[in-house]
Amino acid sequence: MENNILEVKDLSISFGGIKAVQHLNFNIKKGEILALIGPNGSGKSTTVNLVSGVYLQDGGSIVFNNHDVPNKMSIAKRARLGIGRTFQTPKPFANLTVYENVFNIAVRDNSYLEAKEKTLQILNDMDLYKYRDIESGRISIEKRKWIDLARILTIDPKLIMLDELMAGLNPSEMEESLNLIRKINAKGITILFIEHVMKAVVSICSRSIVLNQGMLLAEGKPVDVLNDPLVIDAYLGGE
Repeated sequence: MENNILEVKDLSISFGGIKAVQHLNFNIKKGEILALIGPNGSGKSTTVNLVSGVYLQDGGSIVFNNHDVPNKMSIAKRARLGIGRTFQTPKPFANLTVYENVFNIAVRDNSYLEAKEKTLQILNDMDLYKYRDIESGRISIEKRKWIDLARILTIDPKLIMLDELMAGLNPSEMEESLNLIRKINAKGITILFIEHVMKAVVSICSRSIVLNQGMLLAEGKPVDVLNDPLVIDAYLGGE
């Protein structure tokens, strides 16, 4: 469908006979903030790894922006299509400054002057400009996560998959990060929000999908989904 930025169709992958994702189907609308939730081991990060190209699926297909994504398409080529993702643990180069971390990505596809201008604009937009000359390893985990996001923005993404951005943050840092996500989304960038902090999910997402044991368990508005008996049972293990 033209209104979808991502369509996952019958997606499956197994590791050593364990079915990590089983016949998964879902879509993300352009401009949406969609939550992908589920208990530990439910297949959330595996799904992100399949879409971004870290893993190659055993079956099914991925359609991005109305174009089929070949199973063997590299991570770099998917990124150039506009597929960006963060990891649960932020991955900036600790010995490089905040500016250098972002610039070194921007300069790959831009001239030196264009990359410099783009980097400074992104740092300014993300309230990271004042940290630009500080080594990334010396700033808070929240800001290191923001650096990962800033690096993704250099590729002009259409979709960003945020893998547990709220993990390890205190309440004020969470609110700052949620406001940053809203700001990024307002630029027309679609967000897949993989998260365990349900307060954040309810606050920012228009729709949620729930995985359990690699399968789609529920889909709908966050409040409705979280009150679904099947979802409660999956999180609490039947207690």
